[in-house]
Amino acid sequence: MVYTVKQLSALAGISVRTLHYYDEIGLLKPSSLGDNGYRYYGDEALLRLQQILFYRELDISLKKIKLIVASPDFDVMEALHTHKLALSQRVEQLNRLINTVDNTINYLKGKKEMSNKQLFAAFSEEEEKKYFAEAEQIYDPAIVKGSQKKWNGYSKEDKQRIGEEGNTAYEAIVAAIPLGAMSPQAQAGVELWRKHMDYFWNPNLDQLLGLAEMYNTDERFKANFDKIDPRLAEFMREAVKVYVKNNS
Repeated sequence: MVYTVKQLSALAGISVRTLHYYDEIGLLKPSSLGDNGYRYYGDEALLRLQQILFYRELDISLKKIKLIVASPDFDVMEALHTHKLALSQRVEQLNRLINTVDNTINYLKGKKEMSNKQLFAAFSEEEEKKYFAEAEQIYDPAIVKGSQKKWNGYSKEDKQRIGEEGNTAYEAIVAAIPLGAMSPQAQAGVELWRKHMDYFWNPNLDQLLGLAEMYNTDERFKANFDKIDPRLAEFMREAVKVYVKNNS
């Protein structure tokens, strides 16, 4: 069966404008064009659109999706299995969040004791998964897998301590913002952050710059840094540039 833009829009639950945009950027081309200039989409285009929407659901950028689905090695069946696994993990995370909400409600009603750590238990696990998912898109998968294996080898107590040390590094950097990126205090904070990375992997200077840049360009990372201080991500980028220059 062949669908017009309007029909496909209704079927997939996305706007006509979105389909036009996907065509303009070469992400989803129509299967054919009518004499009247209308776009028509066949089964292959529908399957490609499904893949696009799955990747968008997993917060992958359109630019990266285009590279993935256009790759000669792209396999739809393999991609579907990957989507299923990722979505299953998301379901597990949502269930943990729901459980945390329920526990918090009972805590506020005086029905359950709850530590401060338990209040944020679900979020810490989500941040851990997000870190490795993002890293796999940027760095050598072998490095990322080694890092994940290293992280999974830590005890809960170790992970808590490592998290607290990371917070200390970011707090030191925030405290140095009024003093400037070149200040000894800012550079000491960056050094704490660099040492903190050793718990996961050992990035070189270029990779440190890449991380600092990602904290600003990736909306999810930027949002997390903004929760600490809206100035932090940008200041870190400048402070890391100074750090790299001083250590090159």
